[in-house]
Amino acid sequence: MLACDEEQLDSTLALRRVTAHLGDLSPVNPVDPEALVDSVDLASGGAPPDAALVCDDDVATARLLDLGVPVVHLRSGHRAAPDGATAGGAAAAAATADRALRRLHRPGWLPGPWPSAAGARPTGALAPVRLTRNRVREGTLLLLSVWGVPGQEADAFAAGPLRALVRAAVARTGRCEVVCDTGLAPVRSALDGLADGVRVSRAAEVDVDALHAAADVFLAAPTLGALALAQARRAPLVFLPPLGSAQRELAARVAQVVPVPLATDPGDPSLWVPPEAGGTGQWSALDPALDDLRGAQRVARTLRQLSLAPL
Repeated sequence: MLACDEEQLDSTLALRRVTAHLGDLSPVNPVDPEALVDSVDLASGGAPPDAALVCDDDVATARLLDLGVPVVHLRSGHRAAPDGATAGGAAAAAATADRALRRLHRPGWLPGPWPSAAGARPTGALAPVRLTRNRVREGTLLLLSVWGVPGQEADAFAAGPLRALVRAAVARTGRCEVVCDTGLAPVRSALDGLADGVRVSRAAEVDVDALHAAADVFLAAPTLGALALAQARRAPLVFLPPLGSAQRELAARVAQVVPVPLATDPGDPSLWVPPEAGGTGQWSALDPALDDLRGAQRVARTLRQLSLAPL
């Protein structure tokens, strides 16, 4: 069984990247405890799954463990708050700390310090299964995450800086794919009728990695999923202005190692024609020994091992 929190960009990307190494397993996203019982077919006396991968949803992890299903719990995104506090699952995280195999998406080159993560083992970067982009690319992919961001801050960004960036993206690159994890209503409202060539999608409903492969320019919220995507493909990355404490903290840590420009001025031509397009200069600062892209494979292998030999 595979499950994630579809309201989190990092969670959605992590699940898909691990799933790519699991063959024909079908993702299931539990909505509530009763739906979870139905999905594992225990209510009718059916056999539970051999194992489950749960990305970020501590409540789902606790419920599955109570049903006797072994769980690999993956925390996919960067959090400035203690483990579980941001998503309101602190109690569930504490209750399952020693019952689930916990993994943590953390690139080896990203500097600390790190808060307690309930004994989770770092994975390395969760890279996409495809490490190249299309030979012919066009347009801009703007990857926005407002999960955990205060509503007023997210709305103000959508109504102001986001509109300006999307307008400039269409003018400079021809079109703009805007992908957001949650809070789509204010984003759609802000961009409605702005320009031809704009499409707004929910992250859980599109293939972000494929959209990135087809785009010429990549603007993204400071998130681990976006960072791993650009790192793995050695593709130019521009950060959107960070929203919320977790994004600001992550952007500051990345800046200690990798020079990622910030999209604060839509009129800056370097945002739309990156000087190193097609090159690897932005990522050459990484220590090769720490530039590990096998996180998704590691999590998939752990899940397969758990299904064969449950704890």
